[in-house]
Amino acid sequence: MSIQSENTRVRRAPITLLRRAAFAAAAAALAVASPAIAKDATSFRLRSRFNRPGNILIADQFNNRVIEIDRQGSIVWQFGKGPTDFTPASVVGVNDAQRVGPFTLMAGTGTPPATVPTCTDPAGCPDNRVMLVNPAGHIVWQYGTFGVTGSGPDQLSTPVQSTYLPNGHVLITDQGNQRVIEVNPHKHIVWQYGTTGVAGNGPNQLDSPNSAELLEDGNVLIADEGNNRAIEVDRSLNIIATFSAGGTVNGMAFASRLPNGDTLLTDAGDSRIVEVDAGDNPVWEYFTNTDAGSNPQPLPTRAIRLRDGNTIISDQFNHRVIIVDASKSVVASYGNLNVSGYGTSNTSQGLFGPYDAKVVGDYTGLTPPVDLDRDADDSGGPH
Repeated sequence: MSIQSENTRVRRAPITLLRRAAFAAAAAALAVASPAIAKDATSFRLRSRFNRPGNILIADQFNNRVIEIDRQGSIVWQFGKGPTDFTPASVVGVNDAQRVGPFTLMAGTGTPPATVPTCTDPAGCPDNRVMLVNPAGHIVWQYGTFGVTGSGPDQLSTPVQSTYLPNGHVLITDQGNQRVIEVNPHKHIVWQYGTTGVAGNGPNQLDSPNSAELLEDGNVLIADEGNNRAIEVDRSLNIIATFSAGGTVNGMAFASRLPNGDTLLTDAGDSRIVEVDAGDNPVWEYFTNTDAGSNPQPLPTRAIRLRDGNTIISDQFNHRVIIVDASKSVVASYGNLNVSGYGTSNTSQGLFGPYDAKVVGDYTGLTPPVDLDRDADDSGGPH
């Protein structure tokens, strides 16, 4: 075992323990769901505020839903029935959402065992789907089979992120299978990085990958969480660059390339967002656990630099989404600090472990949003 491997194993333990403790705290915080939770979210009537540039799309993880909100926090669209529903009608343990024209791409990661009191199965509540959903809440494309964990055709194991590519393919971070795969519309895998089922840090190996982004030059930037690094790989599976903020990252939850060539890293175990230059030197950082009343280890999961220079952060176990400016001041906040909750009107009613947030029309890094000039009725979606 190399020195790097030994360090990786030593440093992984704290974030694993912290995640378990945070799961337990989150479960205790959301006790008995109100009758309103049973409301079928797909009955929401589409409003004129849907899909407006500047709205925010949130993967509200343990509320088993994706919501779109306006800048006042009002919920204008929702897919998923809430924290008591673990059926295919919801998106269980959702970790990622992206607006694709009028459609929404989302990753149903599933809920680990003993995470929330409403998931009573001792084995947990899996989802294992990546879905493209139309505005009416109908699934128009799906990869993965609900409740089935596997690595065969049309199977996933804890998919944590998906990215719609300009060629119509979908890049899926298949964490439990230790791989990133590119899937075409016909559900065929056309490219893969990582050896299926093998965790490691050698050639063509990953350890619990948590995100993958297509870069402008065709390379792929992968947040290799268990190896505490982000790697840039080319299509021939060569590692072009590695980023770890000088070896200080503890749990690489997300990485994106910025227009200035820097790379924005989400360092979950250190409650830190850190921007590094091409030489992996930190040039800006923000900690999400410094507010009075904050969870001491909120494990932030996503940070995306917006066009105006602000950064939107999914501050997971602080149960909030925040936007901070370059001077590190919070300019907007959604959810209640360190208090989980659920409601169908406004984020002031609470969020539950939000894992991802993106501003509609203002995506991350150099991967542009895809605006599809297609009919968004109930009959179909992108082909």
